[in-house]
Amino acid sequence: MKEWSARNQLKGTIKKVIHGAVNSEITIELPGGIEITSIITKNSAERLGLKEGVKAYAVIKATSVMIAKD
Repeated sequence: MKEWSARNQLKGTIKKVIHGAVNSEITIELPGGIEITSIITKNSAERLGLKEGVKAYAVIKATSVMIAKD
């Protein structure tokens, strides 16, 4: 994997890909069954060769993360 400045790099397997006209919804399943879904451009998804069963990383970089509860 390439080096990233983001410290949150979660390796998993792509479980679902839904392509739209412009964007694609990519769901990665992490070990233990937790899923992370991201919306990226369709062009990026195709360029990266993202499809079900492919190993991939969810790379998360944020300046803030909000937490809420009921």
